Amino acid sequence: MGGGFEHTHAQGKAEHDQPTHFAFDEQSEREVLKFIARYPEGKQASAVIPLLYVVQKQMGRQTGSAWVPRVAMDVIAKRLGMPAIRVYEVATFYFMFNTKPIGRYHLQVCGTTPCMLRGSDDVLRACKDAGGLKGYGDTSVDGNFTLTEVECLGACVNAPILQVDDDYYEDLDYESTVRLIESLKRGERPAPGSAIGRQTSAPEGGPNTLTGVEE
Repeated sequence: MGGGFEHTHAQGKAEHDQPTHFAFDEQSEREVLKFIARYPEGKQASAVIPLLYVVQKQMGRQTGSAWVPRVAMDVIAKRLGMPAIRVYEVATFYFMFNTKPIGRYHLQVCGTTPCMLRGSDDVLRACKDAGGLKGYGDTSVDGNFTLTEVECLGACVNAPILQVDDDYYEDLDYESTVRLIESLKRGERPAPGSAIGRQTSAPEGGPNTLTGVEE
């Protein structure tokens, strides 16, 4: 899904927050070498998406905000031997890359039809109430949460879904979403998965198919 730089007050703040230097740390450097090695000589630019992920995760580790600053895009471009504008195009096209600072936890509410029919509005309301958020695009005053609307997360059978960073929390309602956010406030990270104890994508209440065959 397309993203892009928006000419807003928030974007102006993001410009102000742009660092002037970025270098891959030791952990990231190992990952960079691994990803680049997957592509033949002359095709290193194909590693641009995984390297953007590496940057975003490093920023999360180092600053508590998982995003991709422009100077890091320049570093990627130089490392992969490609024009910087090509890296900018990729980073701003894909919605999973944050091109401005976000909160410690990225609350991503799926609003596609299956989630909407199963109560995503209640999940959104819980995020706003418990997280101190005004709406989509907002970051809480305490810096803990940024709220984003996303499209289909591919787990429709367990709708509604709230993605927190890279983790999926499924089968949510207002109360279970509030409990999740309160846990995050305390620095706890609940195990991802179904809030009602669903086994993977089985029906509510458990599997209802035969588990063995009589001879």
